[in-house]
Amino acid sequence: MAKEFLTEENFQKLDEVILRHKNRQGALMPVLQEAQDIFGCLPIEVQRQISEGIKIPMSEIYGVVTFYSQFTLEPKGEYTISICMGTACYVRGAKPMVEKVAEMLGIAPGETSADAKFSLVATRCIGACGLAPILTVNEDVYGRLTLEDIPGIVEKYQKEGS
Repeated sequence: MAKEFLTEENFQKLDEVILRHKNRQGALMPVLQEAQDIFGCLPIEVQRQISEGIKIPMSEIYGVVTFYSQFTLEPKGEYTISICMGTACYVRGAKPMVEKVAEMLGIAPGETSADAKFSLVATRCIGACGLAPILTVNEDVYGRLTLEDIPGIVEKYQKEGS
């Protein structure tokens, strides 16, 4: 996949973010969040510019980026489908739901479709156990799901933008 998002304009925006946060205590997290908003992900080139700009070692930045699930090294699709695999969701059938979505989209968890429309994430507990099993599509939340609900949800987003 070409890295069209690594534009000079986006790096200029990142420089502005770095400048705003440069001398603040705890600047790394807000800079990473804003950088991901700009680029859609945090590849090594972006991490390197952050490292040089706020004087934090690359190893520390990479450690933070790979530790927190909110950050990604690769671009995500237009729609990120996240299925909670926490205990309550798992016990109530989340695993077959992940398998169904993967089958429908032709991708495995952690992958993005070739058309960059969908990413599939099997996530840790999202803290909505009373709604288990739960699935999110970007900011849309679907709870108390059954396996039969999955095709309709996926098809809704397949049709959007078509």
